[in-house]
Amino acid sequence: MQKLSMEQLNRPDVDSFKNQDKTPIVILLDNVRSMHNVGSAFRTADGFAVQKIILCGITGTPPHREIEKTALGATDSVDWEYQKSAEEAVVQLKNEGYKIIAIEQATGSKALQDVSPKNQEKYAFIFGNEVHGVSDEIMTEIDACIEIPQFGTKHSLNVSVTIGIVLWHFVQKLKLF
Repeated sequence: MQKLSMEQLNRPDVDSFKNQDKTPIVILLDNVRSMHNVGSAFRTADGFAVQKIILCGITGTPPHREIEKTALGATDSVDWEYQKSAEEAVVQLKNEGYKIIAIEQATGSKALQDVSPKNQEKYAFIFGNEVHGVSDEIMTEIDACIEIPQFGTKHSLNVSVTIGIVLWHFVQKLKLF
């Protein structure tokens, strides 16, 4: 077995990526404080070709050295915007027809494996602060809540890991199967 070269991977350049069809997903980061987590969100968003990232509250924005360290250039390929208020961003997304889904441990949440996305839907996933999670104000505005089952002693996964798991689940069902 031999690793594939960059040419063999046949990835689009940034201009081609900007013009290709995107997965109907928006990532909203609600007060994510780690610049490395923000950079990882960009890199994962690029990998799954999501529509855009919305950075809210205290969430850092590009250009920033620590974001770029993990984003590896994805801040150039993935569309993004900053909105001070996550609540206002959610209202805007609802008006644009997105289904608003918090990724959080909450009463009434559904286990990720029990969620089946629909091809005609647009999704906005809300990922919260590393300590406090998705804000209580946002939780009153969501359409659904998804939880990733866990079996260890820690009460949560790193937000960047969570983003990858959730996006993979939705993208593989929307695009691959």
